[in-house]
Amino acid sequence: MILSMSPRTIREAGPAHINPVQWNQSLGYARQACARIFRDGGSPADAATAFGLDAKSVTDWSRAVELVAESLSRVPVRRVA
Repeated sequence: MILSMSPRTIREAGPAHINPVQWNQSLGYARQACARIFRDGGSPADAATAFGLDAKSVTDWSRAVELVAESLSRVPVRRVA
């Protein structure tokens, strides 16, 4: 038996390379941060810029939230002296 997932469920599950629990938490933080920028009159591009992301491809809030969540879920690169 094959279970099919709706598009929203797949998007909420997050990318395959990110822990689902971490993705869910990052998505919540991203939504909160984007909501604050929205309330202050900002645009989706402003939200992406606030997190140091490329704002050229961001045209709607859902894409901005996903990009911010992905940037929050990234494992920081270790710097060697």
